[in-house]
Amino acid sequence: MPNLAGKVAIVTGAGRGIGRAHALALAAAGATVIVNDLGGELSGEGHDATPAQQVVDEIRAAGGEAAANDENVADFAGAERMITQAIDDFGRLDILVNNAGILRDRMLMNMTEGEWDAVIAVHLKGHFAPTRHAAAYWRDRSKAGDDVKGRVVNTSSPSGVFGNVGQANYGAAKAGIAGLTLIAAQELQRYGVTVNCLAPNARTRMTESAFELPDDAAEFDALDPANMAPIVVALCADEAQHITGQVFHVWALRGWSAGELFAADERWGADALLAELLERFPDGVAPPGMIAGMQAAGGRSLRTR
Repeated sequence: MPNLAGKVAIVTGAGRGIGRAHALALAAAGATVIVNDLGGELSGEGHDATPAQQVVDEIRAAGGEAAANDENVADFAGAERMITQAIDDFGRLDILVNNAGILRDRMLMNMTEGEWDAVIAVHLKGHFAPTRHAAAYWRDRSKAGDDVKGRVVNTSSPSGVFGNVGQANYGAAKAGIAGLTLIAAQELQRYGVTVNCLAPNARTRMTESAFELPDDAAEFDALDPANMAPIVVALCADEAQHITGQVFHVWALRGWSAGELFAADERWGADALLAELLERFPDGVAPPGMIAGMQAAGGRSLRTR
């Protein structure tokens, strides 16, 4: 497993499901983890600090170091307090995993303004706000001469990449997160920060409410949320410094087109996945920018001058 000892990570929406799996995996790799979760209902209503604290207790019981945070990631000031907590309590911030989300599914013609606004706020603004404050911290460190190896891992969805009936708000937010990833990767690369994105497939309370999922497999459960965590650990390793601006689904997506296939018959180990990433991308990989990307996709008439 890649060694993340000495690094400090924040994982949002980490009280359950995929976020919990990320937090546990980062802690197992040696990182100190701030477990953020508002603890609300799937719709985003309510507040309960228990889920975040339970994950903190799991990490500590396994010998790791962690702290709970129950800020609302869609609150700009709250997101800043979360970033500040990492710096004040543990002296630094190295990794930000944006994972928090809610669902308010409805057919477009019946969706209310409140249902649209709430989902866009938690997902899209809830990615922007923590990333904005973390980015400012890393920029200042870089300008001060520090060797920054910052990491942002965002969470999109197949609904945002391919679309899904009844999820206009959710899909639009998740597509926006993929776009945010590409731009943030280009802006923050100069400061030593990589920005990548997952479009995960896993069995969680969110997906179980939206899709009919197969039952747990007897031996290997392909939909276990823990299967999503190795890519996060791999991307957070120092060796992955030059892999940025990518959206990883069951297969890798470069921007909006299919890219490299990483296949295995069982859960990837973070070390094996990191080795595969470095073999596939020996010179690193980064988004080429809008003009170059459109030209590569067939927009040959576009002018670069």
